[in-house]
Amino acid sequence: MRRSLLFISTILISVSTWAQSGSVDTIIRELHNPTSKQVLVVAHRGDWRGAPENSVLAIENAIRMGVDVVEIDLKKTKDGVLILMHDTTIDRTTSGHGKPEDYTWEELQKLTLKNEHGGPTRQRIPTFEKCMQLAKGRVMINIDKGYDYYKDAYQILVKTGTIDHAIIKSSKSYDEAKAENGDLLGGKLAYMPIVHLDRPDANAKIRTYEDKLKPVAYELIFRTDSTLDHSLYRTVPQSGSRIWFNSLWADQNGGHDDELSQEEGKAEAGWGWLITHGATMIQTDRPKELIEYLRKKGLHR
Repeated sequence: MRRSLLFISTILISVSTWAQSGSVDTIIRELHNPTSKQVLVVAHRGDWRGAPENSVLAIENAIRMGVDVVEIDLKKTKDGVLILMHDTTIDRTTSGHGKPEDYTWEELQKLTLKNEHGGPTRQRIPTFEKCMQLAKGRVMINIDKGYDYYKDAYQILVKTGTIDHAIIKSSKSYDEAKAENGDLLGGKLAYMPIVHLDRPDANAKIRTYEDKLKPVAYELIFRTDSTLDHSLYRTVPQSGSRIWFNSLWADQNGGHDDELSQEEGKAEAGWGWLITHGATMIQTDRPKELIEYLRKKGLHR
């Protein structure tokens, strides 16, 4: 009987491990398939409502929810260690004060992270390497605030065997990005330009990227519906790239945000509107609820 139970337990563990290791392959295939109607869900700073933002627990919670991508931010310590941190100082999110680059990694490990209300937790600041070890075989990672560290980040991705797990992005023009990180764009790493559609150079920026790179996706930010309508956003899927919209707060999406979708119970006017206008990637602060909404519509695995 014990042998049978042990055998069954081993099989279940093996199946669970296989499922986790195989899941990221499905996500990667979806990301690189611009004709797919499946909507990839991006958790902003992980599950920051249930754990400190940019923490191991926030990432783990988001993975368990079934998200496709976890968005994180990078900073570097005095001794050159890449860590997960959004702000230019550690004041808001940790028990310490000052700039992360003023501390060594060992010194930062003496601090603890705060929760969304500013209360203390026992969570510690994670390294980017730890983040990628946690993500490996399970979820993709979008590196947001970290453009200055992409070459260092790439070395970590090589070390952890997670190059295909990462999406890098920036607001730079094609010429700027090419000059600064050209060897990483498109070929070695999935790249996504951020385009603020309210700016006068927005359409020209899209055209240049379409002609010279064909990114995996475009993160499009717009304050009003009219701004989106008068942009070249419709050409994005036609050129072989995905459209990434943020549903985080109103000035990034013409008011079709998480608050409208969740708190006000008008998901069709929020998330639904974004999908109708081409979204195949949505970054949200409500990943669990967005996944539930998409699955009811057959738009999420």
